Amino acid sequence: MRFRTKLIITSVVIVIFPLFLAFGMFLMGGRYIVRKQITQQHSGAVDYNMVSNPIEAFARGTNEIIEDIEEERQLHPFILENVEVLQSIDEKVASLYSYIIVKRGDARFYVAAENAEDAESVINELSFGGGGNSIFVLPESRLFVRQYNFIFSTGEPGSLYIISGIKAEFPKSLIIYMTVSIVIILLLTSILLTTWIGRSFFKPIDELNIAMQHIKDGNFDYMLPTDVKEKGEIGAIYRNYEDMRLRLKESAEEKIERERQNRELISNISHDLKTPITAIKGYSQGLMEGVAANPEKQLKYIKIIYNKANDMNNLINELTLYSSIDNNRIPYNFVKLNVAEYFGDCIEEIGADLESKSIKLNYSNLTGPDTQIVADPEQMKRVVNNIVSNSVKYLDREDGTGQIDIRILDEVDSIRVELEDNGKGIAQKDIPNIFDRFYRTDASRNSKQGGSGIGLSIVKKIIEDHGGYIWATSHEGEGTCMHFVLRKFIEFAGGSETVTVDHNS
Repeated sequence: MRFRTKLIITSVVIVIFPLFLAFGMFLMGGRYIVRKQITQQHSGAVDYNMVSNPIEAFARGTNEIIEDIEEERQLHPFILENVEVLQSIDEKVASLYSYIIVKRGDARFYVAAENAEDAESVINELSFGGGGNSIFVLPESRLFVRQYNFIFSTGEPGSLYIISGIKAEFPKSLIIYMTVSIVIILLLTSILLTTWIGRSFFKPIDELNIAMQHIKDGNFDYMLPTDVKEKGEIGAIYRNYEDMRLRLKESAEEKIERERQNRELISNISHDLKTPITAIKGYSQGLMEGVAANPEKQLKYIKIIYNKANDMNNLINELTLYSSIDNNRIPYNFVKLNVAEYFGDCIEEIGADLESKSIKLNYSNLTGPDTQIVADPEQMKRVVNNIVSNSVKYLDREDGTGQIDIRILDEVDSIRVELEDNGKGIAQKDIPNIFDRFYRTDASRNSKQGGSGIGLSIVKKIIEDHGGYIWATSHEGEGTCMHFVLRKFIEFAGGSETVTVDHNS
């Protein structure tokens, strides 16, 4: 529930709930006070007019009865001498929590048997009446009395008294009762609303405060209680906190992993630089000390120094590209390339290098002569060279039968390039990880098979930036095949379809 909705509900409840309870307390309290105050139980119903304004209710009710008596006396002047008539009047005034007493002169003429006991204490006070047709209050019992005077058939004066069962102090007790009730109701309302708001707002805020303290201390594993089912602002804050916690945890783990990779990279590069530097120093010293006594041997030393320097340069270039990848700043220059021509040129360059290493190269192109792709020629050449260099590194065949097959296959709207070698292969457990940065299947790190462990990660990044994808298949002892797919550039009658590539993705 939204917090604004809760505030609206709270505002409404502050007004409605106390009024509702006060009305209920008035009904219950009024019934209790009436039952307690009346001198005789004459009716099963509660007249709440007698609770709110007893004198007015008593006056109005007795006026109707007196008017009825006046009408009857016009026809039968001495009807009040009839006991049955008096009994019927007694039944009528019972609804007013009242009973009647009739006096003949100073003597009691009529009082109902069930009221006789109460009448004894009241008759002695009736002499203080106001006379005539009046309403007055008895001085001791504090009861309301309505007096009606008439003449008996004998000429004697008579008086009919309607005695109320409600005391004159009744409204005062009601005010006290309702004041106490309203105070209790307000306290109850305050407690209920405070508890409700506290449980739905302050408690979650306290829990969030504790959670943020854990975040401050670097503990990203602390989770908020899972029993929270809020759907409003508090629920949104909980969900946002959990998203933030997971992102911070992921970021912290990435930072730790990156630091580990950087340490590993420094270690790898240090080792990979140490080998050619040691060789360069050794052969340079040999030249300076005259170990290479003849021109032929001197040329051999110079070539070795040159090759080792090239290895160091390649390693530095790889590190520069790695830095570009890490910052998503690989420079791309996308153009349309004819597949047959482009890969044909690449094979010529690669073939010459492989021939010098006594590695056989087989090439086949099964795409059409007009097949085109949109790619960066320099970066795509880097992909092919990195894969081939990786294959050469792990061929490890002393019998001179090393072989690399490069195939380009047509797949309707794309091309698939396969580079397969007959080297020692990759273990199945390592295949899912070979495109990860710094992952090395070779733990020995000898000078022949070292490498920085970022070559294939660079390949994957470039292929994905071209809108393609790459994977590997391998069998230990038989060889490895790298597959990557690139979309074709297709010309339509109304235009052309091109590959959309995010240069900074």
